[in-house]
Amino acid sequence: MLLMTVNDQVEAFVEARILPAYRPIFAAFRDLVRTEFPQLTEGLRGGTDAYPGVPVYRLKRIVVTVSPTKKGITFNFTDGVGFDDPFGLLEGVGNKTRNVRWSRPEQFDAEPMRSYLRQAIEADSR
Repeated sequence: MLLMTVNDQVEAFVEARILPAYRPIFAAFRDLVRTEFPQLTEGLRGGTDAYPGVPVYRLKRIVVTVSPTKKGITFNFTDGVGFDDPFGLLEGVGNKTRNVRWSRPEQFDAEPMRSYLRQAIEADSR
């Protein structure tokens, strides 16, 4: 039996769970992480026979979880409540997390995502 690499598992997730219209959003995010934040480790969290795990990125802990929906892709930042958000993109009302949701590839903007990822790494490094 051939074991799948994490990259292969994430690629299989993309094919199975992210609608084609939203794949460019996730691809842009992955490219940004790979080129500018190589200290983050990509993986999958959770999953059952009925529902597959979702992509996560971690330093010491999970700093961002990626959740596709029928309406787009949500990036959930574990410690997002404390983030500076001059872009006004973070959503959520919980005590800890904040989300960014994009439904069109042209909405993806590397500048705010870069800022959120830097803050996520900083929060996880404390």
